[in-house]
Amino acid sequence: KEEEQKKNNIKLLEKNKLGEKCPENYNYYNYIFKMLLTPEEQRAYVMRLLDALEVTDRDKRLKVARAILYLAQGVFDECDTDVDVLHWSRHNVFLLYDMGIFTALLELLSMEIDNSQACSSAVRKPAISLADSTELRVLLSIMYLMVETIRVQTEDDRPEWRTAREAFKNELGSPLYNGEPFALLLFTMVTKFCSMNAPHFPMKKVLLLLWKTILFTLGGFEELQELKVRGRERLNLPPLPEDSIKVVRAMRAASPPASAMELIEQQQQQKRGRRSRRPLVKQDSLDTYNERDPFKNDDARDEEEDPEDADSGIEGEVDPLDRDVIIQPPPPPPPLRPPTERINFPKGLPWAPKVREKDIEHFLETSRNKFIGFTLGKQTHLFTLTAKQIVKHQLPAEAHGASSYCNPVLCQIALLKLLLAAAPTSKAKTDSINILADVLPEEMPITVLQSMKLGIDVNRHKEIIVKAISALLLLLLKHFKLNHIYQFEIVSQHLVFANCIPLILKFFNQNIMSYISAKNSICVLDFPHCVVHEMPELTAESLEAGDSNQFCWRNLFSCINLLRILNKLTKWKHSRTMMLVVFKSAPILKRALKVKQAMMQLYVLKLLKIQTKYLGRQWRKSNMKTMSAIYQKVRHRLNDDWAYGNDIDARPWDFQAEECALRESIEKFNSRRYDKNQNGEFTPVDNCLQSVLGQRVELPEDFHYSYEMWLEREVFSQPIQWEGLLQKP
Repeated sequence: KEEEQKKNNIKLLEKNKLGEKCPENYNYYNYIFKMLLTPEEQRAYVMRLLDALEVTDRDKRLKVARAILYLAQGVFDECDTDVDVLHWSRHNVFLLYDMGIFTALLELLSMEIDNSQACSSAVRKPAISLADSTELRVLLSIMYLMVETIRVQTEDDRPEWRTAREAFKNELGSPLYNGEPFALLLFTMVTKFCSMNAPHFPMKKVLLLLWKTILFTLGGFEELQELKVRGRERLNLPPLPEDSIKVVRAMRAASPPASAMELIEQQQQQKRGRRSRRPLVKQDSLDTYNERDPFKNDDARDEEEDPEDADSGIEGEVDPLDRDVIIQPPPPPPPLRPPTERINFPKGLPWAPKVREKDIEHFLETSRNKFIGFTLGKQTHLFTLTAKQIVKHQLPAEAHGASSYCNPVLCQIALLKLLLAAAPTSKAKTDSINILADVLPEEMPITVLQSMKLGIDVNRHKEIIVKAISALLLLLLKHFKLNHIYQFEIVSQHLVFANCIPLILKFFNQNIMSYISAKNSICVLDFPHCVVHEMPELTAESLEAGDSNQFCWRNLFSCINLLRILNKLTKWKHSRTMMLVVFKSAPILKRALKVKQAMMQLYVLKLLKIQTKYLGRQWRKSNMKTMSAIYQKVRHRLNDDWAYGNDIDARPWDFQAEECALRESIEKFNSRRYDKNQNGEFTPVDNCLQSVLGQRVELPEDFHYSYEMWLEREVFSQPIQWEGLLQKP
């Protein structure tokens, strides 16, 4: 009976043409794992879905796409736990890729991008909602699930899954559509949206898929570190002094310097002889570590007090007559972790010092002039830069850099427009782009509860956009810098000219603590929890309370990425450092030090370090705690005059000449490497004997009259030193 019922269900499924008559997607989804149990039957079902994607009826294609989305989501209605949903989602995604679903989805996505009727209809609409991007959102959701699921490796992956991962990675990086990689197609969607030609595109899903695609094809920060190590080994260079990722992870969070208002409050408390039960900790330097801070770098359960954090009486000193009021028995100590799990932080400076070739040349020239009285020019010969030794090293970023060179400005301006629209400090304007097209419903909320839920959705929507853009820009900058320094400079200069520096400073010119601790998420609505467990009743009180997390990792991640981008744009560029000074970034960055997370504090201190020489003696005198923190946290360099401002580079002239010279070098690099109509001066020389002799050379008509004379003068009469060929150069 079971076998007969199975056959009847399959016939019913075929009769209904994959859900043509089913009002709900679930009604024709659940056949696959209830009735079709063997792998062959599962593949047969997916093959039917693949065939049904090619029908001309748009509504039928949408229903089939929803069926595929349900499979990629793990057939959650057949599962009892979150683990089951994730297990079947992973299993189904690899099955879908093996059956060629991604290629079919790519063709449908291209059709939707080129759908001029949908674009013109969206442009004419006064208000765009979720209903205008249904097909695109379904397709992008499936593709995102496939990219993210296949990208992440697990210990229990099957051998065929590992092979599929490498094949999918190569497929995404190869020219799939119109001779361009998949990421370039997504970049096209971004530029089209920002140019107001397709306002219905769901940008959040596009940006997330674009970020994960770049992360998959080019590799993340750990892959970048491996590429650096292998590159130095191949060129017989000494290994890197440390792994920057490991060093930053080992850093501890620090207490920020006290503000003026906090110092005034402390003085008033001292005069009144009152203080809180918690003893005042000294604020001599930013390195004072507070174990109980929610934004610390270590486990929140470790609340053991550091003996160095005890009150030494420097700022917490009180009148001796009032000590009998203040001294109280200490509260019982909290439970500690076992001694074996105690984290021992290394003593001393965290970074090994570095030196540049320019610093060595300057040091030698100064020493020769001072003690000997003459100079020798550039005669260091101490080390060779890695970039100068790489002749034709094809890294993964090269294919993306070469193909995206044609129009990099529009892509970067579009990303910055989206970042500006999603920034918390931005205000809605009539001429700004609408990034809420894929979050606003057709009918606006009418109750308080619906309004609160929509408000949380909108804020979360913006946070995800900022997270995706910041991670994408940082990843591209790092890969381009490793591949070729001029590729990095191309992207950097376009970002600077598009006002990226003031945009990032505008982002941080807010209550950064409120942004880090934002609670724009509803835990009970998180997938797959919301589809497996029973939904509790949502109330205005529960939405207002939010989750139990004391900070939002998504916003912290975005802030760190933006700080790292700002560091990369301004490092060793004095003209851009002056932009930080002109836009008064020092107080903005100092407020960001209140977020007690080690990595974020490190990049804030780096940005403060490069501009201290321009801020004047009074600023350095008033911010000695920050200066001390820079000394303790940031890497030291030879002859780095950051704390005094006597460096010749600190003189405020010829800053524009620096950008112009860089621009000229970039244009020469572009014409040399990417211009198809290359100038003869930059045409590479053919050194292959066979190809040179095989070329047909057009000779003038009178050449044969003077040929013998030319041979006698240029060949026979010239002595040839054959023994010179045997000597080593």
